Amino acid sequence: MDNNNNYEWANKSVFVEQERGVVAKKFFANVFLWMFVALSVSTLAAFVVSNSPALLSQLINFETGRSTVLGYIAMFAPLGLVMLMGAGFSRLSYGALLGVFILFSVLLGISLSYILLVYTAGSIVACFGAAAGIFGIMAFLGYTTEVDLTKFGPILMVGVVGLFIASIINMFLGSPTFSYVMSFFGVAIFTALTAYDVQKLKRIGAGLEESGDPMVQADGKKLAIMGALSLYLDFINIFLFLLRIFGDRK
Repeated sequence: MDNNNNYEWANKSVFVEQERGVVAKKFFANVFLWMFVALSVSTLAAFVVSNSPALLSQLINFETGRSTVLGYIAMFAPLGLVMLMGAGFSRLSYGALLGVFILFSVLLGISLSYILLVYTAGSIVACFGAAAGIFGIMAFLGYTTEVDLTKFGPILMVGVVGLFIASIINMFLGSPTFSYVMSFFGVAIFTALTAYDVQKLKRIGAGLEESGDPMVQADGKKLAIMGALSLYLDFINIFLFLLRIFGDRK
């Protein structure tokens, strides 16, 4: 089935302002439900791995301090799964897409288990709380603002690509100063992306409501998973960049 009609609602340049019906509200609730599930799964995975020397030894060579082959797989596999979900959206069933999403959450939690070893518990909790506050405020603004945020999409995407390239370069440079400065840009970009993504999801929900087609609304379950993925990544990146700036190392 062609899903382009669903995405057209996300790309319209005219702000959608109308009462949300049952379908739109259920779609939005599912987005945040699956985002919460993903965060819970990742947190649990990170906690279990960080407290298991046996599992950690499979990911990190403690003699050299470098990641093992499994460690690199856990580090880069989530990126591959995100690409799979995006490219295979039309072909994957709802169950398969959900399975990939949960697997992504587990692997990302495993790859982030190191932060529990590097940073103090107090700074992790503080940065998580700050990230939650920033995310909540921007999500509210994105949902309620009458300003059309579509025009900022390309700029934000360029910023994300720039951050990714800069991160790859800094893997070879190993510059703490460069990483520190880049973290401020990261917080700004993903903070803005939160509002942008929420408004985009609001439009998708409106599109599902307007369609009334049961088949289109069935695809709304898959769109909710992709929406949860977007918001999950926004939140996680805000948290990680805040941790780089304000986190206290052990």
